[in-house]
Amino acid sequence: MKKILFITATRIGDAVFSMGLLDHMVRTWPQASITVACGPLVEGFFTPVPGVARVIVLKKEKRAGHWRKLWKQVVTTRWDMVVDLRNSAVSRLICAKKRYIFGPAIDRNKHKVEQNAAVMRLTGVPAPRLWFSPETLARAAALVPDGGPVLGVGPAANWLAKTWPADRFIELIDILTGPGGILPGARIAVIAAPGEEAQARPVLDSIPPERRIDLIAKGRPELAAACIARCAFFVGNDSGLTHCAAAAGVPTLGLYGPSWPHIYRPWGQGFVATPKNFAQLIDYPGYDSKTAPCLMEGLSVEMVASAAHDVWMKTARR
Repeated sequence: MKKILFITATRIGDAVFSMGLLDHMVRTWPQASITVACGPLVEGFFTPVPGVARVIVLKKEKRAGHWRKLWKQVVTTRWDMVVDLRNSAVSRLICAKKRYIFGPAIDRNKHKVEQNAAVMRLTGVPAPRLWFSPETLARAAALVPDGGPVLGVGPAANWLAKTWPADRFIELIDILTGPGGILPGARIAVIAAPGEEAQARPVLDSIPPERRIDLIAKGRPELAAACIARCAFFVGNDSGLTHCAAAAGVPTLGLYGPSWPHIYRPWGQGFVATPKNFAQLIDYPGYDSKTAPCLMEGLSVEMVASAAHDVWMKTARR
């Protein structure tokens, strides 16, 4: 049996981007036994994947202690292949017939999904996809029950500067679910991670109780992703949830400001960006990433609503 070691990400977005490469391995070597090394936040994305026999959780430690622990767990195995998206020393210090390592030859100006494909020198670019356990799917069905279409909204992000204002999300929801919108009368699911409650709560509170679905801090990321997979459309800031939506095959619109959408846009889906790019947005006296205010003001509700309509129409034509 072919033994593969896959060393991948700790953050949600990067982990999701790497799922296309994992899907390629699963399809190409269906009998392989795959070991995945990843961060604790994204462990649940990898455990249900067919062919994944083991998930090793990397909890960051001082003086690279987590890498030493990983090495101890994998050094006794003779690997047929190691795929290392972290460019770690571990992949160079174990016995492997083939090594594919994210290194300096990778074009970092391309989309992350394309960068990952280049690691294995693939001619095509496998798209990210998600797998869910039966238990996760059942919990998602309870949180987002059947009963008409749902608009998923991700109004939070891990950085204030790339968070579109809550009042604009509220106005956008009215447009998209109002008469003439893409989802008239739809229910609205507001999704946010633990710690993002303050960003998401104003949006949730603006929605009539009979149409709101509260998915704020309701569980682990893979559960949030399974809930998003039940939505008819998703719009959100540049965050891991937006990439989950795209990987789940949900029509998706990502909102971008101080970021690089050509590298981090939702793969295979739509995005809309501020007129100014990242470099222009932070080009002001006294800029400090830790104290930067919202830098998404240049993205109007009209721009986002129009982009959402375009994504929806493209999806309808497929």
